[in-house]
Formats: sequence, C-alpha cells, structure tokens
Amino acid sequence: MQQTNKKLKIAVGVFAGILAVILIAGLVLNISLLTKVNAQGKLLNSTLNKNGGETTEDGVIIADEYEIKSTKNISDAYKSGDRSDLSDKDKETLDMASKILDEIIDKDMSDYEKELAVYDWMTANLDHDTGSYLVIPNTQEDCDNPYGVLKYHNAVCVGYATTFRLFMQMLDIDCMVVHNTECYHSWNLVKLDGEWYHTDIYSDVGSGNYSHFNRNDAMCATDQSWDTSYFPAANGIKYNHAYSNLKTCDDIYDLPAALRDMIDEQCGSAAFAFKTEIGEPEAAIVNEIMSDIEMRLMNSDEYGYLTLYWSWYKVQEGYVLFITIDGFDYNDDDPDIDDPIDIPSDAYDKIYDAIEKSFGDIEVSDVDNEDGDDDVIIGARG
Repeated sequence: MQQTNKKLKIAVGVFAGILAVILIAGLVLNISLLTKVNAQGKLLNSTLNKNGGETTEDGVIIADEYEIKSTKNISDAYKSGDRSDLSDKDKETLDMASKILDEIIDKDMSDYEKELAVYDWMTANLDHDTGSYLVIPNTQEDCDNPYGVLKYHNAVCVGYATTFRLFMQMLDIDCMVVHNTECYHSWNLVKLDGEWYHTDIYSDVGSGNYSHFNRNDAMCATDQSWDTSYFPAANGIKYNHAYSNLKTCDDIYDLPAALRDMIDEQCGSAAFAFKTEIGEPEAAIVNEIMSDIEMRLMNSDEYGYLTLYWSWYKVQEGYVLFITIDGFDYNDDDPDIDDPIDIPSDAYDKIYDAIEKSFGDIEVSDVDNEDGDDDVIIGARG
C-alpha cells in the first residue's frame, strides 16, 4: 500500500512538473505573441492615424508614398521676418518662395489676382515628377514638398498642393490641402471673398488652361470625391475662370460650333449662357448634342484621347452650361523619345570615325544573312 502511494506521489509530481513546464512555456509564448500583437497594433494604429480614422489635412499619405506636411513655420517666418527657428532647408525654401512672390505679386493686387498670378507661374514653370528624374540629385525625394518643387521645378500632386498652400499662406490667403477619399490625389481649397474654391494645379500643369482653377464642389465632384464633412463647402462661382469669361450663344444649336472651336483652340474649359430660355426640353437637347459629340470623339483616331464633362448651374444670368475638356497634349512640339529619329546623313561619318578611334582594335563577327551571304556587322541601325 505504501509502495502504491509512493508511486502515485511520484506520478503526481512528474505530472505537476510537466504541467508547470507547459504553463511556463505557454506563458512565455503568450508574452511573445502579445508583444508581437502590440507591436503590430502600434504599427496599424500609426497607419490608421495617417490615412484612416478621422480625416485630417496634414499627416496623410498619398499613393502609399507621399505625406502631406505642414509648412506653416515657413509662412509664419515670412510674415514675421524671424527666420531663427527654421532649418537650413526651410530657410532655402523661404528664400526661393520669397523671390518668386517678389517677381509676380504687386501690393495693389486683390486676393484673386494674387492667386491667379501664383497659378500662372506654377502651371508655366513646373512639371510632373514621374519618378524618372534621377539625373537631378534628390529631386524625386523632395518632389512632394515645396523645397524640391521650387528647387528642381518638378513635382507630384502633393508637391503642387503643399507649395500652392505655402504661397497662399505667405500672402495671408486662407488655403487648405484636400485629398480624395481613395488617397491617391491631392489639391487645394482656397478662400476668396468669404467663399471657398477648389484649385488643382497638378491637373493644369503645362497647359495653364484653368480647367481645374477655382471650381465649386459640384464641378470638382465630376472627377473627384473627398470628405465633405471635414473640408469646407466650396460654393463660389464668381472667381471661376470659365464663368468670369462667360460666352453667350444665340441658342443651344450653336453649341457644336462652339465646342469645335474649343477643341481646335485646345481650350480646357468654358461656360456658355444662352439668349433663349433654358428649360427641361432644352437641357435634354443639349445632353443629346453633347453625348453625340462625345461618342464621335471617343471613336475617333484623332480625338479619342479627349474626355468631355458638362453640367448646368443656376447663376444670376440664368442657367449656364459649363464644359470641361481633358486630354489635350500641350507639348506637341517636344520630341518624343519613343518615336524613331532620323539621324542626319552627314553625321554617320563622324559617328563611325569616333567609334573607330576607340574600338577599332576589336574584331567583329561574321554572320549569315537570310540570303546566305556572309556580312560583317559594323553597327546596328534602326
């Protein structure tokens, strides 16, 4: 009996030891897992704070790469004249921005005229960063902030938006950077005479055609979506470029001729008022006209790259038709490196003389042509 009890105690002890080992191992494993979960949780929360949860203006990552960052310290230094707290990079940014404003801004300008001057300068002097400008040091690294934009003159959308906001804040004009709900694009909201307007420099670069300049919410909603509960409503129309250059047609049947003029002149946006009254039948006719023209353009080899947008707005003149055309190539005169280029005939002798001087000692190979003749390859010409 005593022997049995002894064996039982030994078995219980062994079992308890094994159980303790299991519990300790489990505790270590749980602590390890908990640590990993917490680390992942912190990383996840960090990501959510950037692009998830409540909407913010700054600290948002666009296209999984470019962060919208505040430059208020630079604009504040410009207005106060105190640069002491700026980094060397921010001081250089301030110098570049100040020089541009000195060149394009007159003290007697209205806020709208100042905004227009900045828009004109940016669309004429900047370019899109496609990630291929590696020959310029750091240009891709800084293409999303005013330093890189003003120093290297090329940018992604975040660079345009933050640079435009910097200019506006330096000029004491209220301005915000807006991002779309999918977080792949950003642009600006600017406040003029108490009303907000959307301005998208990136989309007008190279053309300066004002098609994305000072649009209201309804106009901007034709190609973008954003958190309207966070960003202020843009209901302005007075300073929309198309509206301020309103065109008048005798009746709706003048539209095809007017639209053809827009295309031939590569005009990106226009607004049309009509001398005749506009009601539901007229609106339906205009829609049919625009739809038919759109279909013709889409199926055209010459104009298939163009996209039409049109919408009606009630203003003091009555109903006005706004038309936007996207897709114009404003750099037709630039050489296309993808197209074959004819080398001038008098250059060939110079080409092969130069090659012969440095590579003439290298033997070339004989190959069979399709006709069976052996020819020596001395160069490959397209």
